[in-house]
Amino acid sequence: MSSLVPTRADIPDSDKWDLTRLFVDANKWREDFTWVQQTYPRIKEWKGKLGGSAKAIEDFLEFEKSIDLKLERLFHFASLQLAEDSANNEYLARFGQLQNLQTKIGEASAFVVPEIQAIDELTFAKFLTDAALAEWRIKLHKIRRMKAHVLSEPEERILALGSVALSGYDETFSQLTDVDMKFGALTDETGREKALTQSSFSSFLVRRDHDLRKRAFHQFYAEFQDHQYTLASSLAYSVKADVFRARARNYPSALEAALFPDDVPVAVYDNLIQSVRAHVGQLFRYFDLRRRVLDLPELHHYDTYVPLVSEIETKITFDEAIDQVMSALQPLGKEYVDALAEGLRGRWCDRYETKGKRSGAFSSASYGSPPYILMNYKEDVFADVYTLAHEAGHSMHTWFAQNSQRFQDYDYPIFLAEVASTFNEELLTHFLLEQTTDPKMRAYIVNRQIDDIRGTLFRQTMFAEFEKAIHVIEESGDALTLDVFKAQYRKLLETYFAENFVLDPQLDLECLRIPHFYRAFYVYKYATGISAAVALSERVLANEPGAVEKYLGFLNSGGSKFPLETLKEAGVDMASPAPIESTLRLFARRVEELETLLL
Repeated sequence: MSSLVPTRADIPDSDKWDLTRLFVDANKWREDFTWVQQTYPRIKEWKGKLGGSAKAIEDFLEFEKSIDLKLERLFHFASLQLAEDSANNEYLARFGQLQNLQTKIGEASAFVVPEIQAIDELTFAKFLTDAALAEWRIKLHKIRRMKAHVLSEPEERILALGSVALSGYDETFSQLTDVDMKFGALTDETGREKALTQSSFSSFLVRRDHDLRKRAFHQFYAEFQDHQYTLASSLAYSVKADVFRARARNYPSALEAALFPDDVPVAVYDNLIQSVRAHVGQLFRYFDLRRRVLDLPELHHYDTYVPLVSEIETKITFDEAIDQVMSALQPLGKEYVDALAEGLRGRWCDRYETKGKRSGAFSSASYGSPPYILMNYKEDVFADVYTLAHEAGHSMHTWFAQNSQRFQDYDYPIFLAEVASTFNEELLTHFLLEQTTDPKMRAYIVNRQIDDIRGTLFRQTMFAEFEKAIHVIEESGDALTLDVFKAQYRKLLETYFAENFVLDPQLDLECLRIPHFYRAFYVYKYATGISAAVALSERVLANEPGAVEKYLGFLNSGGSKFPLETLKEAGVDMASPAPIESTLRLFARRVEELETLLL
């Protein structure tokens, strides 16, 4: 099968991203790399001087910016080339060199934040009124608010040196699950044998054949069972590392350490869990609808991903997908649509699968360069139109932020990133539902939206609750063992799945295979992101006065404000349960509609 996958050379340039907008060739990349390599040691010239004057701080920040601008672009080019072909030794070497250089720069600049933190309050306040720092006030405010959690220079250096060693559990998890673990093969309903892998597991779960889904589930988890103690050890040390970092930096808990940089109160995290828990009855209603439509006596986890409407046969070219996305996004106005159309019809996007290319999709940018999109677009996969809309949302968020903010203020946090992408999917769903007259297509789109909300709001909130629980156990001094992980996860499965839902014992092991659990307190942002996106899109689609302008203001703000403030100005208060409850109401309406369409 792999021989049928085209190489880069087989694909016309018009279907590939144009990286010459970053560097004309590898020699130009090497020139900038050498410049950074030779220039960054000048950082030490400011050591011991940053508290002297506002001008000294400005001089240093401008120098650091000159390094960071080039470093960001170097990293962007190297990472995109590696995504093109992950087996290319030249690309691998380039990326590795860059990682080593970043480590050295991080070590050399370890004194910077502690020196800025050490400036007394009166002097620092005076510095901030100086015109020399007018363009740096936001960045300096963000640095300064971390004061209670920044250590002395020697301590910071030790933490910097130990950062790679402290994250070894993540590498262990990746190597074990992606390389060492072997899941065998399965014979499908056509009699063909297909490999069962981490990647293909999800494709088996959407097959119409119930027996095939069941065999895939049990065979997959049998391998996890054989490695459950190693995985539990990795997860335990992941939690220990989180708790160590939080305590080393004087945070009350690992959760608060994770939320503090975004200035998100713990109450937002807890409100999310409480709101979703209060509405699990709607989820149970959907599971029962699934059981009835699939004509099953009982529902298992491996029955929750197969579409209730058999796959819609479509053939949508990439250019047709662009047209659909552009039509769906018309409510956002000419500037948004024209800029995106020019980028997608130009060469922002690497469109199709090629040999060695990274799977999936992403959007990636550096300041002053195109917000590139990686796709593996397939004309017969309807969901790929949604993927394009999603990644276009990320790219346009970056495009607006770059055009409105200085380099030091443009980069937005993950908390906001998922809002722009999911917002576009909501507009696409609205557009497609308005366009279709086919009841089957309507049911398919509605089912897709339901499953998006289920996977993003309900499932990610359950994950967030698990992460909080296991960190609390570690912080209380109790041991995190395999049995503890499984028991905690089992309790949540019993809460988030209906009473007539069969929870196979193997499902307890799911807690060991979710990659995000090894990089904790990230998943809740998916749930808050979809809630904010639904609330904002409903305002835009209802033609509320000022809704579009406020949404574009959200995109323009980049990282110039903290996330909750940015969203509040756009019209969504994430400190209240209202946006989450709005999304839960949408879920309930769609389940009711799907029930009418299918039964």
